[in-house]
Amino acid sequence: MKPFLLYCFCFFISLNAIAQKVMVKGLVTSQNEPVENITIKILGSNGSTKSNVSGTYQLNGIPSGNYDLIFSGIGYQSKRIKVTLKGDTTLVNADLLSLASDLGDVVITGVNRATQLRKSPVPIAVLSKKSMDQNVNTNLIEAIIKGVPGITAVTTGPNVSKPFIRGLGYNRVLTLYDGLRQEGQQWGDEHGIEVDEYGITRAEVVKGPASLTYGSDALAGVINMIPYSPNFEDGKLKGDFTANYQSNNGMIGSSIGLAYIKNDWKYTFRATGKTAHNYQNKIDGLVYGTAFREYNLSASARVDKAWGFSKTAITYYDNLMEIPDGSRDSLSRRFTRQVLDDGDDIKNRPIVPESDLNTYSINPLHQHIQHYRFYNTSQFKFGTSDLNLLIGGQQSVRREYNHPTLSSQAGLYVVLNTFNYDLKYNLPDFAGIESTIGVNGMYQGNRSKAATDFPIPDYDLFDIGAFYFAKKSMGKIDVSGGIRIDRRNIHWRDFYVGTDAKTGFGKQVSSTDATGKLQFPSFDKNYYGLSGSLGLTYNISEKLLIKANIARGYRAPNITEIGSNGLDPGAHIVYLGNRTFKPEFNLQEDIGIIAYLKDAEISMELFNNNIQNYIYQSRLTDANGNPVVIVPGNLTYQYQQSKARLYGAEISVNLHPSAMKWLSFNNSLAYVVGLNQNQELLNKNGREAKYLPFIPPLQVRTEIKTTAQKAIGIFDKPYIKVDAAFFADQDKFYALDDTETFTPGYTLINGGIGSTLKTKKGKTLCDIFLQADNIFNVAYQSNLNRLKYFEYYNPSANGRSGIYNMGRNLSFKVIIPI
Repeated sequence: MKPFLLYCFCFFISLNAIAQKVMVKGLVTSQNEPVENITIKILGSNGSTKSNVSGTYQLNGIPSGNYDLIFSGIGYQSKRIKVTLKGDTTLVNADLLSLASDLGDVVITGVNRATQLRKSPVPIAVLSKKSMDQNVNTNLIEAIIKGVPGITAVTTGPNVSKPFIRGLGYNRVLTLYDGLRQEGQQWGDEHGIEVDEYGITRAEVVKGPASLTYGSDALAGVINMIPYSPNFEDGKLKGDFTANYQSNNGMIGSSIGLAYIKNDWKYTFRATGKTAHNYQNKIDGLVYGTAFREYNLSASARVDKAWGFSKTAITYYDNLMEIPDGSRDSLSRRFTRQVLDDGDDIKNRPIVPESDLNTYSINPLHQHIQHYRFYNTSQFKFGTSDLNLLIGGQQSVRREYNHPTLSSQAGLYVVLNTFNYDLKYNLPDFAGIESTIGVNGMYQGNRSKAATDFPIPDYDLFDIGAFYFAKKSMGKIDVSGGIRIDRRNIHWRDFYVGTDAKTGFGKQVSSTDATGKLQFPSFDKNYYGLSGSLGLTYNISEKLLIKANIARGYRAPNITEIGSNGLDPGAHIVYLGNRTFKPEFNLQEDIGIIAYLKDAEISMELFNNNIQNYIYQSRLTDANGNPVVIVPGNLTYQYQQSKARLYGAEISVNLHPSAMKWLSFNNSLAYVVGLNQNQELLNKNGREAKYLPFIPPLQVRTEIKTTAQKAIGIFDKPYIKVDAAFFADQDKFYALDDTETFTPGYTLINGGIGSTLKTKKGKTLCDIFLQADNIFNVAYQSNLNRLKYFEYYNPSANGRSGIYNMGRNLSFKVIIPI
């Protein structure tokens, strides 16, 4: 009997132990700061959760006993802690180490959910604000160009840079602001990206087709410009004041940003102003028509809760920018300006007085570009899954004043309204597979107002696409890919242009107006796209990996390619579109090798890109080979479509000897070849038609930088650097009808010093940057500079043709914390 009673007693004790449930909770930190989105998993069980915005976590109903807790998250080294769970509650805190190398950097662009760079097979580059601050930048895109190999820009003066990725640009590069599509008539050459450069804290660049996530217009890649998000103690108001002066064009920039955190709410505000007179070089002197004045305002509010977060933001961009046309006196080569509408002779205009070349006043012939943006981005958490919603509205107002006899009359006046929507659901992990389904697109309407020139019709566009994306880690291999389908509808009604009896200029009229002419017959068409990608990353070791990716991209023709039929005053080009164009599709293969060694970081990326139905511009000539002139003083371009191929490489070798921590030696090379595969054109014209337009030449950038490892007085770790940018001859250009010409190579030497200034008690006073671009004042022309082709004399009096790029430019920048 006694053994039986003892057995029963033990049995009931065991049942009681089994029934005992424990709650596990704690705080996850890194460098004494709370860390959110860290996964806490109990090894050997299904129990898991994630840390919230305060770094805390909680697991309920865990049987008592001995366990291993695994803490893991993107950008941090995983940590295992052995614990014994007993009683009602067990407290387990974890302090994680961040991954030191860039391979541990976290990206959000083109991958649907936060992902380490090492796990993405798609080539992605990240540029920090610190890197951008340490260069002389005339605009935000210029900053990205200097920091990311393979990125270039077509420019029209210092304030206009249209980004190109691996030789492809315009509507093939999708620019995002905080994840929202930037819609501001990207087809135009003569205006830039409507974003405040001082308000961007980080840029992420996807090199290659990103149509899977974003649909049309991401054929070449994506540039996501991410604004500042505060992360400091509760109840504090912090900010910064930036002042910047550049000597070449007298650019004066200032910006103030403020941020405040209270309980679960984060608020930001920024105001920026920039103004500059004409830029200069030693060939042209001051280049008339390149002054600008820019203003930016932005504000946001974000709330973080256990259920997720919601952020609402608003931005305003206002830019007054002159319109250069390159007209000159034939003998002195001094710039001239238009003073007549009727009877204007571009070769007999009055010379611009010196006082008008060096003024901050904006001349009557200018552009006025305004951009309004309002959006909300939210995330709703459901255990191990989450729903992400982004909705936004934008308005782009673009006016070009090109009538000297009636300067208040806009030649071009268009208003583009866009509504964007983006819904993504990150599904719960299943069998180690992270997957996302989503739908996104936009509705867009473009309307001409009181204008005199109409290069494109009023149109409406509706875009929708759905996708599925998945990724899985299998030991040393990370695999990801997905598929997407898109539909875009573009339509417009008959558009008539007549004559204003009072001014003699053109105006939009009804079909019953006696002066009316049908400039844009009605149009309605659907474009469909199927895109997808498949890639893998093989982690040979923690510091060495190989990436491979194949992707199919899609781009519907933009409005100017199918609908244009008139003068764009700012570009000084008459564009002629083609209503029969088909969508572009490309198939791109990428392979990359990346090594993060003790004393060096080495990467090599190779790509091959085949495009069907590639659309490009070409000068229009008559049967005798002479340029067709529809509007006097303006070139005429007609869009073409053919097969194309682009291939090339980007190589980076960055040395940072561990024995000399004060020294870094960074080097990069970028090379791309663009081939026109229009066989009919090649058979007729040979080498003149062999290459694609706007392809950058071989580029090599090298930088040597020394940084003090200790403070020197009030200077905290000051640095000094010298860099060189080498551009080879571009003899692989689209020469048919003199669309492009040979561009000789050149080398630019740049330098800079900078430091953080601190008090003896360690309080930061400011950051200062003294920098110089083109130290030796080299006279050069980039083959991507549109002003190179602003020439009306052949030959010219001094043997030079077109306008040259900016000469020496000294910059002083100071950032003062508030």
